[in-house]
Amino acid sequence: MGGISGPDDDALWRQVVAGDGDAFTLIFDRHRDAVFRHAGRKFQLSHVAEDITAMVFYEAWRKRVFVRVVDGSVLPWLLVTTNYVARNQARHERRHRSLLARLPAPEPVDDIADVFVHDDTRERRAADVRRALATLRPLDRDILTLCVLEEMTARQAAAVLDVPEGTIKSRLSRAKTRLGVLLPVLGPVGARPATEGTH
Repeated sequence: MGGISGPDDDALWRQVVAGDGDAFTLIFDRHRDAVFRHAGRKFQLSHVAEDITAMVFYEAWRKRVFVRVVDGSVLPWLLVTTNYVARNQARHERRHRSLLARLPAPEPVDDIADVFVHDDTRERRAADVRRALATLRPLDRDILTLCVLEEMTARQAAAVLDVPEGTIKSRLSRAKTRLGVLLPVLGPVGARPATEGTH
C-alpha cells in the first residue's frame, strides 16, 4: 500500500464517499507517486505528468461515489483513470498540433525559408501561434477549433456552442484576422517585435 500505514483503502474510501477530506488526503499521499510514475511512462515531461496526476485525483473526488475499490485498494481505479486522462491529453495535443498546421501562414518576410530549416525554428513558430491563440477569447478559440480543426459548418458550431450562427461567422472572421495580424508581430520567442523599415 505504498509504505504508508493507516486504515486500508476500503475503510478510507467509505469515509471519502461521505465527504471526508482528510481521508482523501491519506489516499492521495498513499498513491500519488504511483499515479505520477504511471503518467510519466506516457508523457516524459514532468509537468504534463503532474497535470495528469492532479486531474486523476480530481476525478477520483468528483466521482467518489462510483469509484471501485479492488481487493482492498483504490489504486487500480486510479491507474485506469490515468490511462483515460492520458489518452485525452494526447488527443488534445494532436488536435492542437493539427490546428496549428491548418492556420494560414503569416505574411512572407525576408529569409522565410529559415522557418523550415530547423526543428527549433518550427517550434518557435508554433509557440508564436500558441501565444497568439492565448490572446483570443475562449469562445473564439472554441470556434476556431470547431470550424478550422473539426471542419464543422457555422450552423453545426452554433448548435454545439449554443450561439447564433451569425455570431459564429463574425467571430471566426475576426479571430482569423487577429491571428493574421499578431503572428508577424510576435516574431520568434524572445525576440523584440519588428518595426516598420527594419530588415
